[in-house]
Amino acid sequence: MRVLSLGECNTTNQAVLRWVDEMVALCKPDEVFWCNGSASEREALLDAAVEKGILIRLNQEKLPGCYYHRSNPNDVARVEQSTFICTIDAEQAGPTNNWMAPKEMYQKLRALSAGAMQGRTLYVVPYLMGPAGSPLAKVGIELTDSLYVVLSMGIMTRMGDIAFEQLAEDDEFNRGLHCMLDIHPERRYIAHFPQDNTIISVGSNYGGNVLLGKKCLALRIGSYLGRQEGWFAEHMLVLCVESPEGEKTYVAAAFPSACGKTNFAMMIPPAHFKGWKIATIGDDIAWMKPGADGRLYAINPEAGYFGVVPGTNSSSNPNAVEMISHDTIYTNVALTPDLDVWWEGKDGPVPRECLDWRGNKWTPASKEKAAHPNSRFTTPMANNPVLADEANDPLGVPISAIIFGGRRRDTMPLIFQAFNWVHGVYVGATMGSEMTAAAVGGAGQVRRDPMAMLPFCAYHMGDYFRHWINMHRLIKHPPRIFHVNWFRKNSHSEYLWPGFGENMRVLKWVVDRCRGRIDAEESALGWVPSSRTFDLSGMSGMTPERFEKAQEICEDEWRRELVLQEELFMRLYSHLPKELIFQRELLMARL
Repeated sequence: MRVLSLGECNTTNQAVLRWVDEMVALCKPDEVFWCNGSASEREALLDAAVEKGILIRLNQEKLPGCYYHRSNPNDVARVEQSTFICTIDAEQAGPTNNWMAPKEMYQKLRALSAGAMQGRTLYVVPYLMGPAGSPLAKVGIELTDSLYVVLSMGIMTRMGDIAFEQLAEDDEFNRGLHCMLDIHPERRYIAHFPQDNTIISVGSNYGGNVLLGKKCLALRIGSYLGRQEGWFAEHMLVLCVESPEGEKTYVAAAFPSACGKTNFAMMIPPAHFKGWKIATIGDDIAWMKPGADGRLYAINPEAGYFGVVPGTNSSSNPNAVEMISHDTIYTNVALTPDLDVWWEGKDGPVPRECLDWRGNKWTPASKEKAAHPNSRFTTPMANNPVLADEANDPLGVPISAIIFGGRRRDTMPLIFQAFNWVHGVYVGATMGSEMTAAAVGGAGQVRRDPMAMLPFCAYHMGDYFRHWINMHRLIKHPPRIFHVNWFRKNSHSEYLWPGFGENMRVLKWVVDRCRGRIDAEESALGWVPSSRTFDLSGMSGMTPERFEKAQEICEDEWRRELVLQEELFMRLYSHLPKELIFQRELLMARL
């Protein structure tokens, strides 16, 4: 079989060349295209994607450099039921992961991949997760038959020859194979082999399932490597808070998908906070490692944002509106007749008619939404008008605070601080959130999502909690740990807290606590602000009484919460650290 090679192979790494040859022999593509990551290559691939109907070039006057992609209607979100962790035995993967023995899964996926790229092009996509030269950076190579994946990886990672330069002749890189097949749910597998540093994805062409640098490497494989090597791979944003005097504080925060991570990472402080600035390090993933000075340092391994579009507007996130106005790929939003995009919650009037995310005619009278609830933008982080100068610092930034949070209409107060590191691990371990459209099925139900990592940890969650507790020994000056809930409602289903830019008031309290500038009151849950010391000035309708309601600890709700926590602990009991059991008993006693 003669395979046409396109693009220049800019590596002499024998491990890479052998593996690519092996996968080419398996998948039998007509062509192999070696990506170098150049601007000219990207333009040529964009033109090819438009010609093949994979992308639609949008109105270049309104949205310069922007394109539209519509995925298969059966392929619009992460599919946890098709996502597997393939460790030597099921005990290592734990009860919260789908498991299959590596040998069995390899056989299944090799059979599905055999000849799967006949008539297609195999693209070799080398990519770097993390800034070049960072001691935390990791190299991956994804082989894919999807132009959409190639173009998206070019946004989401430092893609191209830069990865081969970092790898040099080392044989330690993530091996990723992606075959679209026929995009059929029954032939959809996203399989992770942590001990082999390998990922194989078949039967999908949706972001989180096929952009293998994202959740697959950065979190699932990353969490396994982090435990082996002494660092954290976390589902966290990282931001910089800068005071008017130029004092910078770095904060990491873990929220499940569609709980406002991107909005929080790009928040604009209200006028009341004159001179304060928020800058984004990352909006989704943080890799954190203890530094020589005893502090915890974080990098954002990604180079772009893959954000949920619906609800994004100049009120909720003006920085994101500016960011996605150029050089962005939109997926599964609505398409207007003049080749503009629209989604529910967008600025401006509702279009009189457009094509919905499936390509069907839509009008305001239609019963279905025009944009899929999980529709996405993929945009370079360089587009972010508030990107932090430190976003490309190979050494990362020192983290002073870690914030956990979820979408809860009751039970959880607006803000509290954990008493200490182990208590903070307990707070993160017992996080719960109402499910969102980013995960298939069950939207609206509350489920436990420890550290927002339940779908992304590649080993037993009990051992993951133990890793968090053990890491305290390596961090002489650990970050303070907090919990927030922007979504609490009153009996009339009204939000008790306005959210968005006003979250700066909560963030300011967090910074002041980290800096030792403000007192707090002790509660059953942790340290809390009082309405006397928390800055509510200039907030219309936010009375001290309303704030106290947002901070209320309701005994009946917490009795139910402790039962739900027990269900999680029982699932993980054989590997659950005793410290977390003690923390739960202490909380029961305080309540």
